[in-house]
Amino acid sequence: MTELQLDLFGDYQSNVALYPAFQRYFRTHKPPFLAVWGKNDPFFLPPGAEAFKRDIPDAVVRFLNTGHFALETHASEIAAAIREFLRD
Repeated sequence: MTELQLDLFGDYQSNVALYPAFQRYFRTHKPPFLAVWGKNDPFFLPPGAEAFKRDIPDAVVRFLNTGHFALETHASEIAAAIREFLRD
């Protein structure tokens, strides 16, 4: 698991390089968008989640009282948010 995490961390720069393409797609197509975010995440801060609303004004952004591993601590809340989002 540690090696997998290090691989993901080491490849993060390739993700950052793609941000302009992601943002262009979001601005052009405005897909339905849900971000469920750990408000205490030390790596991906809440302003990063709110930034999606600049490109997709109708984006749904929800913050949970958790950190980076939100699925491990709040799986049921995240699942409920996804179900609600898909129902609407």
